[in-house]
Amino acid sequence: MTDTSNARPAEGEAQAPRQSMLLRLMRYLPLIAPVLLWAVPCWVLLFTGQHWPVPVTVAGTALFVLGLAAMPLAMMRGHGRRQQDRAAIIGDTLLGGSWVLFTWSVLLGILLRLALTVAGVGQSEDRARIVTWAVLGVSAALLVWGYVEARRVPRVRRLDVPLPRLGAGLDGLRVVLITDTHYGPLDRARWSARVCETVNTLEADLVCHTGDIADGTAERRRAQATPLATVQATEARVYVTGNHEYYSEAQGWVDLMDELGWEPLRNRHLLLERGGDTLVVAGVDDVTAESSGLVGHRAHLAGALDGADPELPVLLLAHQPKFVERAAAAGIDLQLSGHTHGGQIWPFHHLVRLDQPALAGLSRHGVRTLLYTSRGTGFWGPPFRVFAPSEITLLVLRSAQQR
Repeated sequence: MTDTSNARPAEGEAQAPRQSMLLRLMRYLPLIAPVLLWAVPCWVLLFTGQHWPVPVTVAGTALFVLGLAAMPLAMMRGHGRRQQDRAAIIGDTLLGGSWVLFTWSVLLGILLRLALTVAGVGQSEDRARIVTWAVLGVSAALLVWGYVEARRVPRVRRLDVPLPRLGAGLDGLRVVLITDTHYGPLDRARWSARVCETVNTLEADLVCHTGDIADGTAERRRAQATPLATVQATEARVYVTGNHEYYSEAQGWVDLMDELGWEPLRNRHLLLERGGDTLVVAGVDDVTAESSGLVGHRAHLAGALDGADPELPVLLLAHQPKFVERAAAAGIDLQLSGHTHGGQIWPFHHLVRLDQPALAGLSRHGVRTLLYTSRGTGFWGPPFRVFAPSEITLLVLRSAQQR
């Protein structure tokens, strides 16, 4: 470990301007990002040696300019104060499409062109046009496939999770996790019902929803959420808030889930007993809850565990994986989270990893704590999933004390 107690003030003074400059750049990111998403593909596909006929160049440029203007406008009308679902669908679709086009314009614009040059394929104009058609073809194929993946009923992912402190009576406990359903502008009431039907085939003892139920208030998305009332579990159905609930009147979602027969674990726990052994099932509000200004909403782990026997194993529901730092410090056995969507549209997962300690799957943190991060059951915003499939998760808890 490096001792920084004698660091000279000049070093801190030198770092301050750099940090201040980074913060200023971050403020302008919402303005810069849309321009890059549309300008880079426009340049790569039209102006890097293709020598298209003038009408093609003009029409192509006009399409990119139209996309650049329409996307932020539709996003603001769809996700701002007006909450216009049709505008949200247009804006979200343009966002997803531009991200895929940008990604493959950069990758194929560099790698494919280099490969063609090394192989001596055609003249410069020929290579440029091959790159253009390859980018358009790959992007179109990925968007069609990504749309199908986003709208399908998720596959079931099954895995055994060993918990050394779990009593033998609870060995084989079946926990089903759904999360990030994100009911939204695209009506998915039928999809929601089919997801619940799939959950019911898994014969769960405990079903968990770790937040981000919807984009929009409970009143607006009630029809899509109502099928959740049909979910079956032998022991309990439990729910915690995600960050998106706090964009849409979170208390309304807590009340609706309670009405649908789910147990909102808002900084509290319940006890699950079987075969003479006990599991503490606890939940906390999302880490963004306190900044929402809603009275009584905050992530409070000590409150969630208040009154629980510290010798008992604990299953914790927390929407964001980064809560695992607090969970590990408290000796939690298993935390279930969502939030990341597995990146949703590759290669966005690299940006997710800047904010979260895990992207998807099972990981260990500290001496005891396991974290399972789901890629999510639905999708947010752009109706695409590229190299990040959705999931319904069946976790079978295993005891080291099996009789």
